[in-house]
Amino acid sequence: MIQEKNYLTIKNNGTNELIIKKSRFITTLVRTNTIAEADQAIAAITKKYRDATHNTYAYVVEDHVKASDNGEPAGTAGVPELKALQLMNLKNVTAVVTRYFGGIKLGTGGLIRAYSNSVTEAAEAIGVVKRMQQQKVDFHVAYNKFDEVQHFLTNEQIFIANIDYGVDVNIQIFIDEKVRTVVENNLTNLLAGQITFNLGEKRYIEVPITEHNYHSQ
Repeated sequence: MIQEKNYLTIKNNGTNELIIKKSRFITTLVRTNTIAEADQAIAAITKKYRDATHNTYAYVVEDHVKASDNGEPAGTAGVPELKALQLMNLKNVTAVVTRYFGGIKLGTGGLIRAYSNSVTEAAEAIGVVKRMQQQKVDFHVAYNKFDEVQHFLTNEQIFIANIDYGVDVNIQIFIDEKVRTVVENNLTNLLAGQITFNLGEKRYIEVPITEHNYHSQ
C-alpha cells in the first residue's frame, strides 16, 4: 500500500455535535492510518456511546473506504458520511456519527442531509491540514555565493533547517517532493554547476487549510 505524498486530513481528533429536530448527532473524527486503527476507533467510540440509537460510520484509509448505516435506513447514514469525506478530499480519517433519536422522524432526505452535514461541519470545526512530504537536501556553497543562495531560498519560501560555517557554507533545506527537481536545477544554474546535492531523511509537514474550497488542494 503506497502512502500518498501530499494529502488533506483533519488537524487532530475531535468531536462536534448538531441538534436536528431534537435528535443529537455527535460526530467523532479520528486520524487513522490503517484499517486496524479505523476498526479500533469505531469500536471504542461505539462502546463510549453504547446507549445511543445508532453509531454509524465511514472511513477513508489510503485507497480503502467503508461505510455502515448501523440500523438506519440503507444508504441514509454511512454513505452520505463517506461522500462528505470524499467531497472534502480527506484521507486517513474515520468518522463515527452517533445519533440519539429525539422523537421526530427526519425521512430519507432529512437523514442523508443530517449525516452528511454532521461530518462536514465537524471537519470544518476541527480544522483541515495539508500533509506534504518533504526531502532534506544538503549542499555546500562558497561564502561569496551564500547571500545570493539565501536570497533565492527565501524568495522561494524554502525552509532552511540548518547552516554550518566551515571551509564553505553547508546548508540543509527541506523541499516539497514535487518541486525538488526544479529547485535543484535552479540552484545548479545559479551556481554555474558548482554544487552537489546529498539527500537526507524525509518528513511530513502540515499546513492549515483556511479556505473551504478543498477541491483545489
